[in-house]
Amino acid sequence: MRKNVYLLLACFLLSAVSFAQTKPDYSKVTLVIHGGAGTITRQNMTPEKEKAYREKLNEALQVGYAVLKKGGTSLDAVEATVKVMEDSPLFNAGKGAVFTSEGKNEMDAAIMDGKTLKAGSIASVTTIKNPITAARAVMEKSEHVMMIGAGAEKFAQMQQIEIVDPSYFYTETRYQQLQKIKDKEKTQLDHDGGTGSNENIFTEGNKFGTVGAVALDAYGNLAAATTTGGMTNKRYGRVGDAPIIGAGTYADNASCAVSATGHGEYFIRAVVAHDIAALMKYKNYSVKKAAEEVVMKKLVEFGGEGGVIALDRNGNFSMPFNSAGMYRGAIKNGKAEVYIYKD
Repeated sequence: MRKNVYLLLACFLLSAVSFAQTKPDYSKVTLVIHGGAGTITRQNMTPEKEKAYREKLNEALQVGYAVLKKGGTSLDAVEATVKVMEDSPLFNAGKGAVFTSEGKNEMDAAIMDGKTLKAGSIASVTTIKNPITAARAVMEKSEHVMMIGAGAEKFAQMQQIEIVDPSYFYTETRYQQLQKIKDKEKTQLDHDGGTGSNENIFTEGNKFGTVGAVALDAYGNLAAATTTGGMTNKRYGRVGDAPIIGAGTYADNASCAVSATGHGEYFIRAVVAHDIAALMKYKNYSVKKAAEEVVMKKLVEFGGEGGVIALDRNGNFSMPFNSAGMYRGAIKNGKAEVYIYKD
C-alpha cells in the first residue's frame, strides 16, 4: 500500500514538473523582421514611399504576432510573417522579385527550427507563389534540406502548395530596372538608385533585396525564415546566402535565430548567421555583442555590406547593419516598432 502511495506521489511530481516545463510563457514572445538593407536614406525616400513601407512592415509584424499570441509556434509565425512580404510588390521576394538577365524571376527561401535544428530551403524556383511555404515543406515532408529548380517545383506541386504562372511575378518597375541595368552592362543589387518618378515606390536607393523574420514562441522555441528574389540581372543560376543554412538563415534554441540581408557572396563566405550563433554558444556573447561583432567588424573587414536580425530565447534581439539603412521592425508585449534609417 505504501509503495503504491509513493508511486502515485512520484507520478504526480513528474507530471507537475512536466507541466511546468511545457506551460506557455507569453511574456517573452517576440517577433523581429527585416525587409532588406542598403542605400536607404531620407534623401531617397518620399513620404508616400516611406508610408507604404512602414505600413507593410507593421502589417507583417501584426500578422506574425497574432499567431504567437494564440499559441502558435515560432515556425508558424515566421512563415506567416514572411508571406505578407512575399505577397507585396514592395519587397524583392515573391511578388516583388527582381528579374534575372534572362528575364525570369527566380526565388530562394529557407526556414529553420531552433528546437530540432531541422531546416528546409529551396532555390531558383519560378512558379511557387510563396517560396517560404515550400521551404518549410522540404523541412517537414522530405528527408532533405535543400531542393532547387524544377525538382523543387515538382515537390511543391506534390505537396499541393500553390503554383502560379511565372507572369504572376511580373511588375513593370522591376522589368524596367532590368532594362536599365542591362544598358549599363553591370550587376545591380535589387533597387536602382536612379532618377525615377516620385510616384515610383521602388526607387528609394540601391537595396539588398531580402526579407526575413525570427521569432520566439511561448514554448521557448526559436525559428528563422528568409526569402529573396536575388539580384537584378543575375546570370548563370546564381544563388545567394538566403537559402544557405548558416549563411543567411540559422536557428538554434541554444543560442539564437538569425536572418540576414546583404551582399550574399560575402555572407556565405563569412558564414554570418552561424558565426553569430557560435559566438554566443562558445564565447558566451550576448546576442547584441555577437551580431555586432560579425556585422560591424568581420563583414566590414571582408568588404561586405548588409545587416541581420538576431533573437535569443530570452527575447533579447539585435538588428545591426553596416549599410545606410535597413527596413526592420520588432514586436514584443504588444508594442510594435518599425525602423528604416540609421537614426
